[in-house]
Amino acid sequence: MAANPPGQGFQNKNRVAILAELDKEKRRLIQSQSMNNPGASIPLSRPAVKEFRDQAEQQHIAAQQKAALQHAHAHSSGFFITQDSSFGNLILPVLPRLDPE
Repeated sequence: MAANPPGQGFQNKNRVAILAELDKEKRRLIQSQSMNNPGASIPLSRPAVKEFRDQAEQQHIAAQQKAALQHAHAHSSGFFITQDSSFGNLILPVLPRLDPE
């Protein structure tokens, strides 16, 4: 049986917290909508939910990058940096430049 990757417990806790917050917001919006005006929609709440989701996603990616970087430094003699990648890489290896002889 394989061990959990680094940061897996944090990821699960983070997901549970996000889902709980979204559920709470959803219930609040439904309650608010039914009390104020049953036929009206609440378009103003969408950006707040999206901003919350974007912030949570960025925190999640930052935590993944940190865990990947710590793992790479602990298990490799190479050098690595965190870098946004269009290919989904959390960290990239850094190769030293050598002076031409």
